Amino acid sequence: MSKSLKSILAIGFIAVVAACAQPAEEEFVVVEPITTEPVQTGKYK
Repeated sequence: MSKSLKSILAIGFIAVVAACAQPAEEEFVVVEPITTEPVQTGKYK
């Protein structure tokens, strides 16, 4: 095969792979409120 035909096939293959690629999914982070630790009010305070 000639060099030009190989390069056209390579570009076509790359285009097909790029078209079939799945879009990246967006990640999201759930931010939970910060709670304080309980204060001991028992016998040993």
